[in-house]
Amino acid sequence: MKTLLIDDERLARNELRRLLAVHPDIEIVGEAVDADDALKKIEALKPELLFLDIQMPGADGFSLLERLEPPLPAVIFTTAYDEFAVKAFDFNALDYLLKPVDPDRLVAALEKLRGHRNAAVLEGGAQSHHRLTLEDKVFVRESERCWFVPVRNIRLLESEGNYTRVHFDNSKPQLFRSLSAMEERLDPKHFFRANRKQVIALAWVEDIEPWFSGGLLVKLKGGLKVELSRRQAQDFREKMSL
Repeated sequence: MKTLLIDDERLARNELRRLLAVHPDIEIVGEAVDADDALKKIEALKPELLFLDIQMPGADGFSLLERLEPPLPAVIFTTAYDEFAVKAFDFNALDYLLKPVDPDRLVAALEKLRGHRNAAVLEGGAQSHHRLTLEDKVFVRESERCWFVPVRNIRLLESEGNYTRVHFDNSKPQLFRSLSAMEERLDPKHFFRANRKQVIALAWVEDIEPWFSGGLLVKLKGGLKVELSRRQAQDFREKMSL
């Protein structure tokens, strides 16, 4: 698996190289020292896995993630944060490793990664690898708050220009990707483009009412309401076998 190490500390990169040397399926294709350097190398090298430091000079690791376009590589955070700060990230992207990296924790993170990739292959190969499953998590950051949101918790995605407002739990932060880019990652078995501005999660549909001009008004659990045009309503009826 093509891997990029992103850390401003040379000793930390060297230690990761040493620990990864016993994992022949991990091919280190490059190193980056900050977010700008990493962005260039991600575009050039197309890595499948990032070992990403959080605190770096200039933009931090989270800012780098916000600038990436799908399909995204898998991410394993490496951080000097103490245990309580790491727990603030809650259910993390793929995994995180505290510095100095413990070899056993590294093995556990790589096993989780391999299991994720094997599941993608069983679900249909390369195409499904780029689709988010309900078990995946999406990284969202707004101001100083960060979330790793389980896809199954997302009720609604709304376009706001080049950005997307994501509704989940009691939050609705803005994701720095377009709705079209997010839709490409979502499984159409679970999500439906309701109109030009909104994508709904089918599992969150609670009620459906006839609406103007042959359209539908869909009510989602939690109280959100979304209008479907006549054309989208017809597709929705077919999808839901109404």
